[in-house]
Amino acid sequence: MDIQRILLSMGRGLVQPPPAARHGSTFGGRAPPWTAQPTPRLHRLRFLDLRGNGLSGAIPSTIGNLKSLEFLRLSNNTLSGQIPPRLLQSMRNLQWFTLAGNELSGNIPLYLFNNTPSLNHINLSNNSLSGPIPQGIGSLPMLTYLNLGANSLHGSVPAVLSNLTHLNILYLPFNNLTGEIQKELGLMQELSYLHLGVNLLTGPIPPSLGNLSKLTFLALCYNILSGSVPQTLGNIPTLNLLKLQSNNLSGNLNFLSSLSSSVRLQHLVLDYNSFTGRIPDTVGNLSAQLFEFRLGDNKLTGGLPSSLSNLSSLEIIYLANNQLTGEIPESITRMQNLVWLDVSHNDMLGTIPAQIGMLRNLQLLYLYGNRFHGTIPDSIGNLTMLEYVSLSDNQFNSTIPASLFRLDKIILLDLSINSFSGKLPSDVGGMKQVVTIDLSFNFLLGSIPKSFEKLSMLSYLILSHNSFEDSIPLSFKELRSLELLDLSSNNFSGTIPMFLANLTFLKTLNLSFNNLQGKVPEGGVFSNISLQSLVGNVGLCGIPRLGFSPCMEKPHSNTTPFLRFLLPSVTIAFGCTIIFIYQTIRKKIKNKGEVEDSVIDPRNVMYHGHLSYHELVLATSNFSDDNLLGTGSFGKVYKGQLSTGFTVAVKVLDMQQEQAIRSFDAECSTLRMARHRNLIKILNVCSNVEFKALVLQYMPRGSLEMLLQSDSIEHLGFLKRLDIMLDVSMAMEYLHHEHHEVVLHCDLKPSNVLFDEDMTAHVADFGIAKLLLGDDCSMITASMLGTLGYMAPEYGSYGKASRKSDVFSYGIMLLEVFTGKRPTDPMFVADLSIRWWVRQAFPAQLASVLDDRLLQGVSFFAGNLNDFLTATFELGLICSSDSPGLRMS
Repeated sequence: MDIQRILLSMGRGLVQPPPAARHGSTFGGRAPPWTAQPTPRLHRLRFLDLRGNGLSGAIPSTIGNLKSLEFLRLSNNTLSGQIPPRLLQSMRNLQWFTLAGNELSGNIPLYLFNNTPSLNHINLSNNSLSGPIPQGIGSLPMLTYLNLGANSLHGSVPAVLSNLTHLNILYLPFNNLTGEIQKELGLMQELSYLHLGVNLLTGPIPPSLGNLSKLTFLALCYNILSGSVPQTLGNIPTLNLLKLQSNNLSGNLNFLSSLSSSVRLQHLVLDYNSFTGRIPDTVGNLSAQLFEFRLGDNKLTGGLPSSLSNLSSLEIIYLANNQLTGEIPESITRMQNLVWLDVSHNDMLGTIPAQIGMLRNLQLLYLYGNRFHGTIPDSIGNLTMLEYVSLSDNQFNSTIPASLFRLDKIILLDLSINSFSGKLPSDVGGMKQVVTIDLSFNFLLGSIPKSFEKLSMLSYLILSHNSFEDSIPLSFKELRSLELLDLSSNNFSGTIPMFLANLTFLKTLNLSFNNLQGKVPEGGVFSNISLQSLVGNVGLCGIPRLGFSPCMEKPHSNTTPFLRFLLPSVTIAFGCTIIFIYQTIRKKIKNKGEVEDSVIDPRNVMYHGHLSYHELVLATSNFSDDNLLGTGSFGKVYKGQLSTGFTVAVKVLDMQQEQAIRSFDAECSTLRMARHRNLIKILNVCSNVEFKALVLQYMPRGSLEMLLQSDSIEHLGFLKRLDIMLDVSMAMEYLHHEHHEVVLHCDLKPSNVLFDEDMTAHVADFGIAKLLLGDDCSMITASMLGTLGYMAPEYGSYGKASRKSDVFSYGIMLLEVFTGKRPTDPMFVADLSIRWWVRQAFPAQLASVLDDRLLQGVSFFAGNLNDFLTATFELGLICSSDSPGLRMS
């Protein structure tokens, strides 16, 4: 619907027809003339709020006739076209003007604000507006809020904005603004929020910004600013956040001492610049409230000052990719709130502090790419919150402590390229959440512990270039989530287990340079395996396409001329390649870690720091509609291809909605620790004050809803539908009973069940998920409800959610999958619901409610249809009972 029709309907009651019409004149069958184009006479209207209504089309210039209007809000629609140049010409009383979150284009009219002296709020963000910022904005004496962010504006930030002496918030990020930051901006004494980030601004940071004594938020990040940081920024006592990352700023860090006057500073983000010199000892004088300290990706030298430990509130230390030397100060172990310690890709040495176990809140420990040596302290077993550990490419030379393998929240463990020796502990099964283990390029020996079978979430296991021996353990058959297995360059013997061909997700397997013999299995991962993954095992046979001997013959010189000449050549070439790769890795690690695997590895997406906004812009072609996968209640999902070549789904939250931010938090807290083959995985996040996105597994085969509504039945026969619902049930079983906290999905429906390339179902979209504390009968009150038709009665009416409310949704889904009818189908009116419709047909007439497509040419059902359907539909009916007590777990 367009705005013109709404205004006409509002004003129609004020347009009086002539007397003849009131007495029934027909005008010869034509529409009466006063209905042709009535003009709305809303001359006393002061408040017009049409936000979030799905309005489309252009903004009608007739809105300008509403002369008494004080509040005009048309945000979060799909309005397009240009802003009418005279839209506000007659609105001298207008105070609030927002068109944010539409599809408007063209320039902001130069004279749009010339007759609006009362304006105090302008928001045109999240459109496609171009051109310069109109100079006329500088003539609005009452303006307190100006938001033009997330457009395509160009030109400079006009100095005339300094006339806005009452302005409190200036928000201009995500544009193409150029030129220098005008020193006149320092005259805006009431400014508390200044964001000029993600533009093309150049030149130095003007010292005059230090005059903004009420400033709490200063973001100049993602520009091309140069020069040093002015000491005058320390004159801002109210400063809470300072973001200068991703510029060309240089010079030393002496300005940090001036920031000690900013006693409220919580976020100090200076990474991705060209700062040089040491981190000064005065860093310990910074605000006691400092939460985040980021100086990674610079050119810093020297050691870490022990005064860092004075910052008792600090949770994040990011100093990666510098040229730091020296040891980790023992005093850092006193930082009880520390969550993230990343000093990777430096030149640090020494040992890990013995008391590191005191950092009880530590979740991420990245020390890779340095020269640390010695042992891993046994106290590391006290870090019960630890999730990500990478000590790769150092000089550690001890055994691996058993306490490390008892940390049950570990997701990533990377100890590769060191000199660890000895056997692995017999019990490694404590890491129940682990997804990636990389122990390659060490001196480990002995057998692989049987306890690996307990690591049900393990997806990437790399044990190459060690001295492991004996056979490949049968316990690996329990690793059903395994996607990559590299056992190359060890001393494994025996045959290749047949079960490896049955691991559904296994895509990459390398068994080269061991002592394996016997038949190479067929199917599964072996269907496309290369010779490089098997070479160096002289006793193997089968797979003639790779040149191995047939298994019924003993290999001899007359029957294997291909291998006789190929094998030595490949062996030499492979050995040279390994040496070359090893040297290249070491070289590139010292050059800020620009190593990329030859195989696309999701670990590159998942664990080495958050992806930047710019990376996601490139991956999605600037969030192009061509890459749009879908739109939901809280944002949009785009297909993206990262620089590594890995394809992902990028879920971008609508930051105009408060519930979207809560949705982001809910999904992060739910999926951060959830590891199950039937749950969608969060691979990474991009999160800051203005932009939040989740980087998820890309599901190329769409959703269950899409397939149910499709005319094609290629993938959705009876058994496949049963298999899908079994996958969904296993995901919900995990969330309800196996996850370390009980998770309620609260919005289970076919559109939230997605399929990977192998048509395996993954439950997705945890935007309103809740954590449940207590026993099975516990309930919580949910502020965001699920989808009509799938909500349990007690959830829809009272907002009370429990495990049983998810079971209700599952039951409705089960009925929908086998009837092909949505619970919101127009046929379900009054008291007739999908459940009652199936209930009336149960059990004798179930064929009458079955999806017709399941009966087309399928002899499987002939004769005894109800024998196959009764149990399935009975399950759906029980799960969708009105009373929670009658539903199954």
